[in-house]
Amino acid sequence: MDDVIAARILHVLGVVLWIGGVAMVTTVLLPVLARMQSAAEAMNFFARYRQQFAAQARFTTLLVGLTGFYMVYALDAWQRFTQWQFWWMHTMVLIWLLFSVMLFVMEPRARRRSSTAPAQNNISPEAFAKIQRKHMTLLILSLITIVGAVAGSHGWLVSGN
Repeated sequence: MDDVIAARILHVLGVVLWIGGVAMVTTVLLPVLARMQSAAEAMNFFARYRQQFAAQARFTTLLVGLTGFYMVYALDAWQRFTQWQFWWMHTMVLIWLLFSVMLFVMEPRARRRSSTAPAQNNISPEAFAKIQRKHMTLLILSLITIVGAVAGSHGWLVSGN
């Protein structure tokens, strides 16, 4: 099997697992947690779930980054980053960077802080709504990027080609 084909297969599989998980958390888990009677119970459940999902998300974002970089290198597609018709290449990198910083820097830092600070189980409805809005924004940006990448990689460019 051609190495670029293998990289593309792993890249798409990684995106499906990663963004599919984000979609599930955003559209299913967070709304269920928001309706729970006990905010403390909801936050405890979310903390346990987030820890398990973060491991999968770290692996898949790493896989997506490595395979994406490899495909750009192997296909010598660097020039696409200088052409606006390939806007989705830029957004793929941007989304990947956003999630990578969150997963590899911000989330571990927040976990260390929460383990040394007293437990804060009483999250306000406003704070929970803010978490939901952030997740929804990231999901929408990710889905726009996926649509652009699929369309663009199959020849549909903004210029009408």
